[in-house]
Amino acid sequence: MSTTPLSDRFAIDRRKFLTRSAGAASLLGLGHALPAWARGSHDGTMVRKGSDVLSGEHLTMTVADSSFATASRHGPAVTVNGTLPGPLLRLREGQNLVVDLENNSSMGTSIHWHGLLVPFLMDGVPGVTMAAVEPGERFRYEFPIRQAGTYWWHAHTLQEPMGHYGPIIIDPANGDPHQVDRDYVVMLSDWSPMDPHVLMKKLKVGEAPFNFQKTTATDDYPLSGAERRMWARMRMMPTDISDVSAPLYSYLLNGHGPEDGLEFAFNPGERVRLRFINGAAMTFFNVRIPGLPMKVIAADGQDVRPVEVDEFQIGNAETYDVIVEPNGADAFAIVAEAMDRSGMGVAMLASRPGARADVPLLRDPPLLTMADMGMSHGSSADSMDHGGMDHGSSGAASGAMDSSMDMGSMSMRDTSLLPPNVKVGPGVDMVSMNPVDRMGDPGIGLAGVGHRVLNYRQLVSANMNPDMRRPTRLKEIHLTGNMERYMWSFDGQKFSAVTDDPIRFAFNERVRVKLVNDTMMAHPIHLHGHFFELVNGAPHGHQPLKHTVIVQPGGSAQFDLTANEPGDWAFHCHLIYHMHNGMFQVVTVRPLQGGEG
Repeated sequence: MSTTPLSDRFAIDRRKFLTRSAGAASLLGLGHALPAWARGSHDGTMVRKGSDVLSGEHLTMTVADSSFATASRHGPAVTVNGTLPGPLLRLREGQNLVVDLENNSSMGTSIHWHGLLVPFLMDGVPGVTMAAVEPGERFRYEFPIRQAGTYWWHAHTLQEPMGHYGPIIIDPANGDPHQVDRDYVVMLSDWSPMDPHVLMKKLKVGEAPFNFQKTTATDDYPLSGAERRMWARMRMMPTDISDVSAPLYSYLLNGHGPEDGLEFAFNPGERVRLRFINGAAMTFFNVRIPGLPMKVIAADGQDVRPVEVDEFQIGNAETYDVIVEPNGADAFAIVAEAMDRSGMGVAMLASRPGARADVPLLRDPPLLTMADMGMSHGSSADSMDHGGMDHGSSGAASGAMDSSMDMGSMSMRDTSLLPPNVKVGPGVDMVSMNPVDRMGDPGIGLAGVGHRVLNYRQLVSANMNPDMRRPTRLKEIHLTGNMERYMWSFDGQKFSAVTDDPIRFAFNERVRVKLVNDTMMAHPIHLHGHFFELVNGAPHGHQPLKHTVIVQPGGSAQFDLTANEPGDWAFHCHLIYHMHNGMFQVVTVRPLQGGEG
């Protein structure tokens, strides 16, 4: 194993799943049995920002309680090998990997290998594929590396937003088709000095407690009186973009805040690869480099036909690789603006140490629209080929909307539009009236920015997909929630209500999954253990492969899946507090030994 300093150039990772309780210990008065966050302690050494590089076939990763500071903020953190983000794992396609995880922290832990194709017992989800690695314990992960590309690893507990994450680069076995002069990881994340357990409790008991952009009747927003009354009837606000924003979060690039002056060196005319990873707990980022076009060459680690853009939105857990060719200036600003435009992370592409470019001001906050309520007219998804598929009871088409309907008379809680598999109750506070396909949507707030913005319809796989079969059935899953009570679920049921009723796929079956978003928030949905093919209008056989997909508010998204990885796999929203509040399920692929389902 080699450990090589990387001068803070590589970094960060994301969120995961573990449900635990310290209730019994508190009842017994065993203060030292509680985790550090519950004791109000900031135990541990100060975090070193940035990552080291680990490579080889046998690695050791040690989790520990730490403290982190950025600008004027200071608070508890969880680190792996002493840095935030944790180490960059630089691997090679075809090698075997052994990782010994040592837990020196005060909480149970694990590592999920986000986007990696691993045996399900190595997937790192406590309560689903393994027991948590308790304080003082060790666990060995062992699996072959079956792919190449940009990925990341992270805890599947509330240690994740505290810093338990890091990047992965897997070099292709037969050489990289993209020849570049420099290759950098840019790991985006958010960090708060407020402990995530406390933050989650505040989200649960307060109505939008961290939305500091609430509108009033005198605000200069382009809303008529009738529109304001409609929002009031729905007990929502058009500024409900993000649950947690800059007043609580610092936005980091490779662990560095804007004040740190993080630099990525270049010489004019060089080809520079930037591997963007969104390891944030709750933040979508809009990424741009003013004055410098970006050529997107990979999404979620998988090569796509190059697309030149000026900006792209990256959802939680997604990755995008881009190539830039900086020239004509000493420096260019890499700007990762939070989707709600409450703050940003910044670094510099610099041709010499200390070179700086102007950093753009924050843009005006975006507003949700009628489309985000599921009130769009017409549906590009309606024309997609569903021939030969068994729709079944869960594949019932969502209710369509007549274009002559009076908007003022519409109800956002018309549960008659829901298929019978969706459980109606307090956890379903909104129903999308006409959830059209929104693959061509660049993301909230980006439709009219006046320059080229990436959308899913532009993604085309650079290689032929391995399974050319058409899907044989349609599985429809509704993303449901009650924003006021902070309840999130699939099909109206949070995970605790369906632990014995997983989503079932037969081994090797081809199924089309339709995700319908009956909420007014964008959700990044991640399926463990598989890649799926976006149904985005790309030619058959060249649909882009992804492990995470953004489902826009009030809209729908579809993907084709070959269920060829036997086992039990987590399926969840990658907004960590949505996941921990119920938007989580288990996909089970049987039989375990393969063969006919």
